[in-house]
Amino acid sequence: MDLQPFIDRIRAATADRTPLCIRGGGTKDFYGTPVGGERLDTAPLAGVLAYEPSELFVTAGAGTSLAELEALLAGQNQCLPFEPPHFTHAEGAGAATVGGMVAAGLSGPSRASAGCVRDYVLGAALVNGRGEHLRFGGTVMKNVAGYDVSRVLAGSMGQLGLITEVSLKVLPVPLAEATLEFACTQAEALTLLHGWGGQPWPLNASAWQATGDGPGGTLWLRLRGAAAAVESACRHLGGERRAHAHAAEDWAALRDQRLPFFAQATAQGLALWRVSVPQTAPVLALPGQPLVEWHGGQRWYALPVDAAGTVRASARAAGGHATLFTVPRAGAAGRADADAASRFDSPAPALARIQQSLRERFDPAGIFNPGRLLA
Repeated sequence: MDLQPFIDRIRAATADRTPLCIRGGGTKDFYGTPVGGERLDTAPLAGVLAYEPSELFVTAGAGTSLAELEALLAGQNQCLPFEPPHFTHAEGAGAATVGGMVAAGLSGPSRASAGCVRDYVLGAALVNGRGEHLRFGGTVMKNVAGYDVSRVLAGSMGQLGLITEVSLKVLPVPLAEATLEFACTQAEALTLLHGWGGQPWPLNASAWQATGDGPGGTLWLRLRGAAAAVESACRHLGGERRAHAHAAEDWAALRDQRLPFFAQATAQGLALWRVSVPQTAPVLALPGQPLVEWHGGQRWYALPVDAAGTVRASARAAGGHATLFTVPRAGAAGRADADAASRFDSPAPALARIQQSLRERFDPAGIFNPGRLLA
């Protein structure tokens, strides 16, 4: 990869204090506060640079298609266990990229059991606001010493620099998988999940959603692991076992927010609120029925933008926080409020100082994605 054009452009932007909008496939343009500035396209940074199946790592350029990378891994019966979303349905989007995956820091249905994006980042390289190409970490965990900068990039929304390449830990595809279905209310689902969490079952993912206007709903539970462990769990847990093909389609739709729950929020002109709370948190006192993931740790609500105070207060009371994940489309009621709304909860003062200090170190002129995550 020829990085010199990127380095020259970043140095010129820093000298002129010209904002740059880093963009890969654009599948996550909706996420975070909208930013302006000249577009810095990561497409030239595409390509798998190293892959060692026996060593369980892969290194890819930031502009590499996520689908391409996953297809390569699948050829060796390996995967990214955190199931990064693709969001190919996003308006005006192309293909999700490796750089966007890390910068957004979003994980799929298995996050509560398998870990998040940050847990699988072994190393990374980026160009900072001074035009310096820096490398952090490596291809094995023991290479990390001191402050683990490569993992800090996960969820940084591009505000620390232009990610040029990433090294990721990969794992074998689980030997067996099964999805069980249970009819229950949200409160019953949370109780079941809390109880199962204390047992030696190979829980991988879960999701609960309402099936009508009442309190009733359906809980999906995905088991992954050794065949004997999965079959034993199925016998003990009960429920209705779903056909693998249909279940796989639904889990992928959940990962990419293509389920009816998300479509209905868009059709009704409502915002999508992502509420992160401890898995043991009870049912929250918020209007409507949420879609619950991550064994109770992530709850999606379709509510107006102006419900921010209520949503965030409820999340904080439960020991969590809330993110304004998607907003109504242009022309919909509440869109003007959404454009002025804060997408992310305010961090604690100590954390805010650390975040701001990191940004000032990496991007002293503040040219990268200004305001998308940190004002």
